[in-house]
Amino acid sequence: MSVLLEFSIFPLDQGESVSREVSQVIEMIRESGVNYQLTAMGTLIETDNVRQALDIVESATERLGSAGCQRIYSAIKMDIRIGKENRMEGKPGSIRQRIGEVKT
Repeated sequence: MSVLLEFSIFPLDQGESVSREVSQVIEMIRESGVNYQLTAMGTLIETDNVRQALDIVESATERLGSAGCQRIYSAIKMDIRIGKENRMEGKPGSIRQRIGEVKT
């Protein structure tokens, strides 16, 4: 199974710039060992099951709470596919096969 979860999470009560807090979340994701990709608007992770993906979101929320954030916003999208893996690379790869190189 492949679970692609794209999410954004950030505090609403820490001022205009929240890169310090978001950096803590990205560090936690990196340390978790899951495959991830940081984008300008969120983070994409790939896990083996839904529980593992949701545990990452829960850990991100706890990390921000521990950093003193009292109000946290999060938006989550998931794409779950049984019998597949490595879709973070495979999905863009199928587009490249059709039209050539693309930015990722």
